[in-house]
Amino acid sequence: MLPKTLLSRGAVLAALDLSLPSWTAQRSVSSVTIPPPACMLLPLEVPNRYLFGPGPSNVPPRVLAAGGRPIIGHLHHEMYEIMNDIKKGIQYAFQTNNHMTLAMSGSGHAAMECAVFNVVEPGESVLVSVNGVWGERVAEIAERMGAKVHTLVKAPGGYFTNEEIEKALAKHKPVLFFLTHGESSAGLAHPIDGIGDLCRKYDCLLLVDSVASLGAAPLLMDQQKIDILYTGSQKALNAPPGTAPISFNDRACHKMFNRKTKPVSYLFDMTHLSNYWGNDGKPARDYHHTGPVSGFLALRESLLFVISLFQGLENSWRHHKEVAEYLWKGLEDLGLKLFIKDKDLRLPSVTTITIPDGYEWKELLAYMIKHHQLEMTGGLGPSIGMVIRVGLMGYNCSTSNADKALAALSDALKHCPKRKA
Repeated sequence: MLPKTLLSRGAVLAALDLSLPSWTAQRSVSSVTIPPPACMLLPLEVPNRYLFGPGPSNVPPRVLAAGGRPIIGHLHHEMYEIMNDIKKGIQYAFQTNNHMTLAMSGSGHAAMECAVFNVVEPGESVLVSVNGVWGERVAEIAERMGAKVHTLVKAPGGYFTNEEIEKALAKHKPVLFFLTHGESSAGLAHPIDGIGDLCRKYDCLLLVDSVASLGAAPLLMDQQKIDILYTGSQKALNAPPGTAPISFNDRACHKMFNRKTKPVSYLFDMTHLSNYWGNDGKPARDYHHTGPVSGFLALRESLLFVISLFQGLENSWRHHKEVAEYLWKGLEDLGLKLFIKDKDLRLPSVTTITIPDGYEWKELLAYMIKHHQLEMTGGLGPSIGMVIRVGLMGYNCSTSNADKALAALSDALKHCPKRKA
């Protein structure tokens, strides 16, 4: 069991003298009318938990330490060198030679919006595959910026055949087709092979979300002809949330740098971001925004950590699959049903369990947090009320952690009330 907090907030609050005589004495002559909040006079407390949900995952000590290094200026030449290292690390993780590779200052949603905002103009046709929450998000983003959005829709856990995709491409003639590789809300790893060829056949860009899958499931940007690929820092990359790697190939760059209108977002405008990351060929980088320096330091270390922990991408993919299969067998031994029936379509990093009959899923999750300091989560978007999600990715991906997850689930099933159907 993890160590408990040594001093409770209540004890600290009771020990503090909150009468604040200096404050009250000066109040009559001060223009400040709002006193300091009592909560901010207490020390920061963060519980130490096993993060076995769909993300964020636990961060390795060396990555945490990297993020705690001294701040340097976001325009210092040392920062540019770190950013160049990050670019090379992303190119390896994505398996791409794309020059237009960088990390967004923001979560995976920032990369999602950056991709759509830069390659789509108002009135253009966009095709979005929706088989979970992430397709829903992209469809809304594209609609908000004025695109004509068409959707391919299946229930959570469903996947789209290449024949279905080609039929929709021919019908709607989109400039962009979106697909989630790792649909974490359902636990699905969607097949990618052949879709890039279809998009080129119909003169359409392929945008792929790999936030939950990168590093855990095979993905080859250049070989699979993915035009735009993005991920998040907080899953199998094991960095803190807040940075989002993204890459554009030459086809995508031609589209976004030959627009008739400016992108709707200044912050996500790749005309500026390409310069900020030294990707536009200009001799100097101009100020655009203040990047998350600590986040970039942690991201650089996490990209190195993926290489050193597993000795390369292929070993990482193999390790995630082996641990996932160990977890799946353990879950079935507990009498639980896996939500994705086809083993080849299961996402190795995030496993979805069908909520067992008679149980309230929120009670199971609350029990594990309280008694095991272990987080799992329920569904998200259209999968709410359908699944419990277990994430073992990157630093957390081990059979010993799978055993912890299985023990917590077994204990919760024994002690949480089971109601009649």
